[in-house]
Amino acid sequence: MRGSYPEKLTLILIAMSKPTYADRIASAQVMVAGLRNNAEQVARRGLNIQFIDSIDANKSDASTLNDQQEKLKADEKSKTAELLAKLEELDARMAEAKKIVKLEFPQSRWREFGIADKR
Repeated sequence: MRGSYPEKLTLILIAMSKPTYADRIASAQVMVAGLRNNAEQVARRGLNIQFIDSIDANKSDASTLNDQQEKLKADEKSKTAELLAKLEELDARMAEAKKIVKLEFPQSRWREFGIADKR
C-alpha cells in the first residue's frame, strides 16, 4: 500500500486549499450574478450597485490579466523549446569543432580555442 491515510489526506487538502486564478474569477462571476439578482436585499446591508459593479469590473480585469498570463506561459514554453533546439544544435557543432581542433593542433594550442581538456 502506497502512502498512509494521513499522507493522502494531507495531499488532498493541499490540492483543495489553493483554487486556481480561473476558479477565483469564475467564483466572482457567480457572486456578481447572485448579488445582481438580489440587489434590493443586499443593498440593505450596504452592498449597493456601485459595489457590485466594482466587483464585476475587478473580475473582468482579472480575467483579462489571467488570459494574458496564460498566453505568456504558452509563449515561454514555445521559446524554451526553440532555445533547447538551438542549444542542441550548438552543442553538436561545438563537439565537431572540438574534435577537429584536437586532431589538427597540438594540445599546447587548445586553450586558444577555449578547450581546457587534458587529452
